[in-house]
Amino acid sequence: MRVVVISDSHKRSDIIEKILYDQPNAQAVFFLGDCASDIEDLQYIFPDKKFYILSGNCDYFSAFPSTAVATVGGKKIFYTHGHTLSVKYGVERLIESAKQNGCEIALYGHTHISKILYENGVYVVNPGSCSCGRDFHESYAVIDIEKNGIMPIIVKL
Repeated sequence: MRVVVISDSHKRSDIIEKILYDQPNAQAVFFLGDCASDIEDLQYIFPDKKFYILSGNCDYFSAFPSTAVATVGGKKIFYTHGHTLSVKYGVERLIESAKQNGCEIALYGHTHISKILYENGVYVVNPGSCSCGRDFHESYAVIDIEKNGIMPIIVKL
């Protein structure tokens, strides 16, 4: 099963739409906040995909949660924008929260810096920002969940 992870679009729904067209085999899409309104309407354009949407620190008055847990491809995924877990200062609290929820994958955004780690039995993935990356590129993540394992990658735009 292919999962697409997107974060921090900041009013660039056109980029999200391009990503989704570029990933036709993706069955699930995680949006990790900061302009959740950018992806809401795209659910209707891509009805074959399951959307998991969060709010971020820039999503004022959003009804979406800032943290949630989902089971996708038989794997439990902890996902958050990250500002409430202080991810700019480290991922320890993120990993702890994922472990407490029995999750094998932890997704977060907020920093605009892409990252993949495997720590303490948890795959930790930050897709970076699809519109304004701080590590010299815009990006998103793809996670393939198969019987023989989990394979996350960062895709530069």
